[in-house]
Amino acid sequence: MVEIAGLAPTRFAGVKDAFAASFAAGEELGARFTLVEAGETVLDLWGGFVDRARSKPFDDQTLAPIFSTTKAIAALLIARLVDAGKLDYAQTVASVWPEFAQAGKAAITVEQALSHQAGLPGLPDPMEPSEWFDWDAICAKLAAMAPLWPPGTASGYHPITFGYLAGEIFKRIDGRSMATALREDLAAPFGLDLLIGLPDEESPRIADLQRPSALPNFGHINPATKAAFLTPWSQPGGRGPDALRRFELPSATGHASALALARLMGALANDGWLDGEDILSPALIAEAARQRIRGQDLVLPFEISWGAGFMRNETIHPWGPGNQTFGHAGWGGSCAFADPERRLGGAYVMNKQSTDLIGDRRPRRLIEAAYAAL
Repeated sequence: MVEIAGLAPTRFAGVKDAFAASFAAGEELGARFTLVEAGETVLDLWGGFVDRARSKPFDDQTLAPIFSTTKAIAALLIARLVDAGKLDYAQTVASVWPEFAQAGKAAITVEQALSHQAGLPGLPDPMEPSEWFDWDAICAKLAAMAPLWPPGTASGYHPITFGYLAGEIFKRIDGRSMATALREDLAAPFGLDLLIGLPDEESPRIADLQRPSALPNFGHINPATKAAFLTPWSQPGGRGPDALRRFELPSATGHASALALARLMGALANDGWLDGEDILSPALIAEAARQRIRGQDLVLPFEISWGAGFMRNETIHPWGPGNQTFGHAGWGGSCAFADPERRLGGAYVMNKQSTDLIGDRRPRRLIEAAYAAL
């Protein structure tokens, strides 16, 4: 039996039972689930192990890789630029990144790029996977690339390239990388265990991944899906797992605790207030979460409603019943969400990955049990 530790008031007994059941069924190795309501941490559970040998416990100091849940952080960093008046969602990407205007992309707006409408879900031409580690070279490839579909006509999930698009827009305006801005503006001031790219000194805290034994179900395979996920060069590689952990990629190399993610998303669910300070105005939270496009995604096998970098809850409902809830999911099961109607933020991290692309059954059960208790 795996011991479940942490904060679990009586009203959330059903959540703790569901968490324990996942371990008992062999679905978990190590995991953590946290809820923040109206700025207060009301539930924080963890259990299991950081390694397959089960020699080291998964505890409140453990960091987990969160993959595409990182995109929620990137979306927030862009939103803060808009809130500060330094960027407008409606302006073109080329207005801040002139080279991006090539190959028919001059009219693509920032919000279209953030909502996966730019037609750049992956790089279709053969390359070495190690080339992804050259930030400027990849940005040059994206700037020169012709879209795979008419921009603005559909969404097609950009699993890796989103990080370069959002990160380069941010860097052109702010001057810093998103990883540096996260550390200096949010993580350090508020004591949040959130990182884009993992420094070597934090490596002892990271949970080892147990990868799934099969690929996810991508549904109908088309050129966009293939470019995004199914070429030998569709993701960074060739330099080993340590290099990938260190690499600052705002779409995929986030590392976090569930508590830190839940506190951040809890702030977005609570008019932008984090520990008594305003990290984003209520108006900008609503604008960032506002639907930009809804429909059958060209890459993922789902009908999805996209905000400005945030995945909206209303089509698939992976995060409870609320249509205004927004957040993001990550490969293998991690997720983070904000429900402004209930002033609730939540996050789930783990180190045993499933094949579910969105709405992993483990956090879904926890979230359903939590809403039943509210």
